[in-house]
Amino acid sequence: MSNWGICTTVMAPPEQVQAFAAYHLGLGAAHIWLHFDNPDDPAADLFNHPQITTIRCTNSYWMEYIGKRPDRHQNRQGRNMHRIYKSEPLPWIAHIDVDEYILPRTDIAQALNALPPDQPMFRMAPYEALHDPDLPDDIFTAQHFRAGQNGKTKAEARARTFGQYAPLLESGMLSHSAGKCFFRTGLARFEPRLHGAFRAGARVDGGKFSEQVALLHFHAEDPARWRNRLQFRLTRGAYQFNKALQNWLLAADDAAIDQFYFETQTATPATLAKLRAEGALLSATLNLRQHIKDMPLK
Repeated sequence: MSNWGICTTVMAPPEQVQAFAAYHLGLGAAHIWLHFDNPDDPAADLFNHPQITTIRCTNSYWMEYIGKRPDRHQNRQGRNMHRIYKSEPLPWIAHIDVDEYILPRTDIAQALNALPPDQPMFRMAPYEALHDPDLPDDIFTAQHFRAGQNGKTKAEARARTFGQYAPLLESGMLSHSAGKCFFRTGLARFEPRLHGAFRAGARVDGGKFSEQVALLHFHAEDPARWRNRLQFRLTRGAYQFNKALQNWLLAADDAAIDQFYFETQTATPATLAKLRAEGALLSATLNLRQHIKDMPLK
């Protein structure tokens, strides 16, 4: 059976990191590598588990590894994954963020083991969590998740779903629609990236998204947290790659941004009905606080 692990680079509140680790150990991860982007992060002291390795990304860590600390957080994430990919023995390693949760419909190890031996990647489709103010706090709190609606063939579906905001959400998502991957290790000249991979300098065809394993992305289910990170995402994060969304948000006032969030990101009955009609709604309950109680991490 194919053992698998997870590599991530984190800068998040301690309970979010705990929830991420406990949940994925519960799914069957053989090992989790937690890279703390802030080497003084107190969350790094919360883990003493044989299946978890914590790495404090100090200046000396970066100097010894590549001679300098990369300026962009995306590059630091990629470098950390590349190091783990080259040095660790597990046959499959996923590269995901602390706000992303794997949701399998089957045993992950069995799904990986069933792949053709020449398939280098296993792609997971992203589903963005919707805000639901009626739910009790569960660290990352949502029960409804929106699928992407990519491409020209989905233009009418996006218009029905998002109305006037459809031009701002060209993939039907606020964040990435490319998903994340498990990477088969041991491949020569193979370079895993954030959403895919290169081999011998050429982009790897990762194939279609798996129908067995989804990726729940808690990108904007918390309106306060979304607002707090909005400026970063507009200038250095995901939104800089969607010019229509970036320009609109930069020009909008607070009331317009609040209305945009309510119309596109809140799990109202009307929004859920639209997504359900388009086959773009997934529902799940993760019970993250219970996972922390059930999985001692220290």
